[in-house]
Amino acid sequence: MPNNNSVHINKWLLPVSWLYGIVIFIRNKFFDWGLLKQKKYDIPVISVGNITVGGTGKTPHIEYLIHLLKTDYNVAVLSRGYKRKTKGFILADTDSTVSQIGDEPYQIKLKFPQITIAVDSKRQRGIELLLALPADKRPDLILLDDAFQHRYVKPSYSMLLTDYNRLMSYDKLLPAGRLREPVYFSEYANMIVVTKCPQTINPLEQRIIIKEINPYPYQTLMFTYFDYGNIVPVFANDEPVFTLKAIKNKSVLVVTGIANPKPLHEAVKRFTSGMETLSYPDHYNFKRTDIQKIKSVFDSIKGENKLILVTEKDAAKLRSMKKLDEELKKYIYYIPVQVKFVNKEDKEIFNHIILNHVAENS
Repeated sequence: MPNNNSVHINKWLLPVSWLYGIVIFIRNKFFDWGLLKQKKYDIPVISVGNITVGGTGKTPHIEYLIHLLKTDYNVAVLSRGYKRKTKGFILADTDSTVSQIGDEPYQIKLKFPQITIAVDSKRQRGIELLLALPADKRPDLILLDDAFQHRYVKPSYSMLLTDYNRLMSYDKLLPAGRLREPVYFSEYANMIVVTKCPQTINPLEQRIIIKEINPYPYQTLMFTYFDYGNIVPVFANDEPVFTLKAIKNKSVLVVTGIANPKPLHEAVKRFTSGMETLSYPDHYNFKRTDIQKIKSVFDSIKGENKLILVTEKDAAKLRSMKKLDEELKKYIYYIPVQVKFVNKEDKEIFNHIILNHVAENS
């Protein structure tokens, strides 16, 4: 179970963090006092975000919300489009690329081509341009990706995610820690979700975490974990799909460009002892030299019963690469992930909260 000692803090940088905290405090007070203006909209706007640098599982949680809502509502997702090579507002279509809209919006567009995906670093402008779309394309609700700290928009409902392996309450502000906002900023959330939990987390551990986070009476607190699906070929459509259990006798090179590959590494290690890893930073754009290194490491693994395993997000980027080694392609697989609730009853509670909120605010 995580604790204070499991989170690395650079104590030498704490004075800088205190100065940063003063600036953030003043900025937030300007919003609270109305000196900086928030804008609220007439449709449901659900924010899914965090207050830390690095992944907490926002995209899988947004995908869960899409699955929940897409049958009855015209859903739009508005993202910043982190590390895209374009600027301004872009409405994604079937021809959009990773470089145009960013890796996570691209992944969502591939999985849900029927919903509206847009990117804009200025969330107010992005929402207003979405609402200005023709009536048949105008969204009934908007899911804001990674917008918890963007206070110019006042969401109708706010979900704050915190990684089980690095709880926000154990962390410190940048640059000593990885918090973008002070922990007290969590008071603006309607719901706090502890993500990436072990599936086996017990009720006692949950109570300890609840006590540590100390949610307000008006806040709901949930625990979720990642459920890894069948392993799917990235390029070779004629190759079989198989489960994680089927890698028992295979050697696996796990290549990731995500913030925290630890949960995936642990999942793979449960089924094979023959695991090698290559880890790159979050949102990493693979270059030709990286592919050469991946091929070199993969070729050094003995035997023929082997594969390269990547995340769904990285698979999307690899597909967009030109002149990828044809021989290597047939060995590259990805593993999709979906959010599940640690406590089975929480799924029904969560769905009820979100569906009721959307119905009441539509």
